[in-house]
Amino acid sequence: MNRQIEILDTTLRDGAQARGISFSTEDKLNVAASLDMLGVSYVEFGNPSAGERELEGFRRVRHHTFAQSRIAAFGATRRKDTPVEEDAGVKALEAAGADTVVLFGKSWDLHVDHVLGTTKEENLSMIADTVAHFVARGCRVIYDAEHYFDGRKSDPAYAMETLRAAVRAGAYCVTLCDTNGGSMPEEIYEATKEAVECLPVRIGIHCHDDCGLAVAGTMEAVRAGATMVQGTLLGFGERCGNAKLTTLLPNLQLKLGYDCIPAGNMPMLTTIARQVAEIANISIPSYSPYIGSNAFTHKAGMHADGVLKLSRSFEHVSPEDVGNMRRILTSEMSGRSALYYKIHRIAPELERDSPEMQRIIEKLRETEQNGYTYEAAEASFELMVRRETGRLPNFFDLIFYKTIGERPYSSNMSSVAVVKLRVGDREAVNAAEGEGPVHALDTALRKTLDEFYPRLAESYLCDFKVRVLNPEAATAAKVRVLMTSTDGEATWSTVGVSPDILEASWTALSESVQYKLIRDAKV
Repeated sequence: MNRQIEILDTTLRDGAQARGISFSTEDKLNVAASLDMLGVSYVEFGNPSAGERELEGFRRVRHHTFAQSRIAAFGATRRKDTPVEEDAGVKALEAAGADTVVLFGKSWDLHVDHVLGTTKEENLSMIADTVAHFVARGCRVIYDAEHYFDGRKSDPAYAMETLRAAVRAGAYCVTLCDTNGGSMPEEIYEATKEAVECLPVRIGIHCHDDCGLAVAGTMEAVRAGATMVQGTLLGFGERCGNAKLTTLLPNLQLKLGYDCIPAGNMPMLTTIARQVAEIANISIPSYSPYIGSNAFTHKAGMHADGVLKLSRSFEHVSPEDVGNMRRILTSEMSGRSALYYKIHRIAPELERDSPEMQRIIEKLRETEQNGYTYEAAEASFELMVRRETGRLPNFFDLIFYKTIGERPYSSNMSSVAVVKLRVGDREAVNAAEGEGPVHALDTALRKTLDEFYPRLAESYLCDFKVRVLNPEAATAAKVRVLMTSTDGEATWSTVGVSPDILEASWTALSESVQYKLIRDAKV
């Protein structure tokens, strides 16, 4: 039977300490629901002593039913020279009402002497008193030994004694914390192995990524016998972040055979990661292992051809195992087999050697020579294939657009755009202001189409990039505009190229709209 590893996700506590991350109570409830769906053992919901908003979150989360996860409250051991029943932090943890409590205490004598300003004996009492207090209340207590690896280097006997104090008081698990993120994986292995051999409880691991080794250190701890892993789903957290669970979960479960989450839940990993990223208002880096958009992306012709013939020839796991998908990039480097694969998904009726297939490949080469690239603009490639095969509905035709940008201007907006379109047998025209001509064009285009395609309002532009292709031409240079749009369910990118930045932008804008309309029409 495989060894069970309990997973504690601290996205809502340690993750919330990351720069630029801020969760509302509603956000926290939604993240907790997503993590429960994934099947992590514990969701560390926050630190109730941080303020009334945190306590309100705990009051609300008590009314939610979680099928697979236990909600945990995080807090410190009692203050020095303070009875545990009178400690404000302890009272806040009690008020949270969670059945699992994560307590952190000091294991490094440097902190005992210079941060707490107390004796080693009093620190041990602080740990034991607080753990025993919550055990007596029927709570499952996880003790986080803060700075454990630094403490072990400084005074190994005392660092171990802090763990024993928590164990004697009834802790369910003691967690070794690499709080500074500076420990090497081999150090973590040795320290974890020692704790596993010395202590009769679960040993946990909590690593930070300041050396880029949080995942490696965590895996070494598991190899040494740790049975609880702490991390944040997407890796963000204090300073350089925490061990990234989207990497650890498949590493441990798919590669090494540990049981971390229910086996049937692993294919939900990418979707849930994207849900949490959306709530946190961040983008998942494209190069992220397993869940990134590049994780199963192939460009070189040999690679693309190989993976299409036998996926494991160039993929260490199947993308479906983690809920991701294979992408074959569209470029001249892709090779004929890869291009056929991509084109066939859009126009399945085409044969490999058909004239239409050859025409599409020639069109691709022609547009790439003119500065287009479809690697990051899959939507534009699909539209090009549809256009060449007569599968692109005529949603609208441009009659003209005009932009005006003058300064000083009486409005807060700097530009005005007028767009006139033909939709079927009708003509429609609208004007809009914007913060620059592209914004004005985008607004005017959507305004004009709103009465014909109201669902277009679901989509919006979320990224805009401009690259100068031949800078030696100075202000006459050709530019490539890449736009990324989303409707909350899907994200797509389109491209436009022209010496006129407005024309390039219009091409990318209008194709973004067309792609959304195709999605809605399901053609």
